[in-house]
Amino acid sequence: MQDTSWMADGNCKDVPADLFFPTDGAGVEIAKRICQDCPVIERCLTYAIENKIDHGVWGGESERARRRIARARRSRPRTMLRDMTK
Repeated sequence: MQDTSWMADGNCKDVPADLFFPTDGAGVEIAKRICQDCPVIERCLTYAIENKIDHGVWGGESERARRRIARARRSRPRTMLRDMTK
């Protein structure tokens, strides 16, 4: 079982959860503002990516942005290997 105790330190702890599952772009921006200076933003983002959470704003990022970040993280080792063989 994964440790989620860090969630208690998030800016979102006292905010209604539905704010982080918006239905439009304006709602995404509101949620991202709450995350902006969150002390656990990186852990939250990593949690969402590692657990393939595909709904809502996590770690200050939308679903689409998390997919891009996950792709970039997956491709990084291959790029580094190519660079090392040059």
